[in-house]
Amino acid sequence: MIANKYGQPVYTEDDLFDLYMCKPDQTLKRAIVSSAIKFDDHLELDSIPDLVEHVTLQLSVEEFDQISQDNWLMPDEYRNFDIAKFVLDQCTCETELQRAGKELLMYEKRGMFTLLQYMKYLVDVMRSNNIVWGVGRGSSVASFVLFLIGIHRINSLYYDLDIEEFLK
Repeated sequence: MIANKYGQPVYTEDDLFDLYMCKPDQTLKRAIVSSAIKFDDHLELDSIPDLVEHVTLQLSVEEFDQISQDNWLMPDEYRNFDIAKFVLDQCTCETELQRAGKELLMYEKRGMFTLLQYMKYLVDVMRSNNIVWGVGRGSSVASFVLFLIGIHRINSLYYDLDIEEFLK
C-alpha cells in the first residue's frame, strides 16, 4: 500500500488479495486501487464491490483538504455550532480567556473550525456511549482549546505548555 499526495491509501493487486484472504469480511467497497480491472479479472470475484481505480486528482493539497473538511459526517447541529462561543464560555478567568482567544485565532487562521466542531461532536458521542479515551498524548496536550472541548485532560495553562508546540 502506498499513500497518494493527499494521504489516501492506494492498494495494489497484491495488497487487496492479501487483505481479502486474511480478512474476507472486511469491506473493500471504498478501497482505492491502482488497477481495479486487473484485480477483478485476475480473481474473478463478484463479491468485491465498487473498487475505485486510482485517478490522480487535479487539486492542490489545500483544495483537497478544504473539500474533505466540508464533508465531515456530523449532524447539522454541530456543523452550525458556534465552537468559539462554546470554548470562550468554558473559561473561568481572564488568563483562560486570553489563551483560548489566542488559540482560536490560530485555529481560524488554519481553517480548522470545522475540525473543532467535529471534535466536540466526537467527545459528545463518546461521553453519551460511555466510551473511554486517553487522557492525552503528544503535542495536542499543548492546546487549551482541545482541553476545554474535552479531547484531553491536560490543562496546558497549569503546566505552562506553549501552543506553538502543537500549532506550528
